[in-house]
This record gives sequence, C-alpha cells and structure tokens, in this order.
Amino acid sequence: METVYDWLTMAVFAGLVVLLLHRSAQEEPSDSIWAYLPPAIGCTISNQLGNGGYEIVALLILAGVVTYIIAVLKPKLRW
Repeated sequence: METVYDWLTMAVFAGLVVLLLHRSAQEEPSDSIWAYLPPAIGCTISNQLGNGGYEIVALLILAGVVTYIIAVLKPKLRW
C-alpha cells in the first residue's frame, strides 16, 4: 500500500466485496457471481497501470469500474 492507486483500487474492491457478500447472503441472490469479475479485473488493471505511471488511463479505467458497478450491479446507495 504505497501509492494512491493502491488505496483507491483497494477501497473500490472492498466495496465490491461487501456488496457481493451482502447479496450472496440473501435467500435468492439477485445476480450471478460472474457479474463481479469485470470490476475486480478492472481494479487490478487500474492499479497496475497507475503504479506503472499511466495515471490518466488508470483513472479512466477506475471510473469505468465504478460506472459498471453503479449501472450493472445497481447497489442501493443510502445517504
């Protein structure tokens, strides 16, 4: 955990894991486990690119990951 990309991708990934665990505990899961694979891979790629010096690409991929989570997985956000 040395760079900002480590922290950002870990935060998004942790939220993704919490969402997966919450939904898998439901009696009838609302989505497949395969739906969580693209954002998990996106977090990994974003982290590697960010650590490699490709900041803009890493941030765009991370934004895509967050967009995917909101659009496809549709978490209920309560403020």
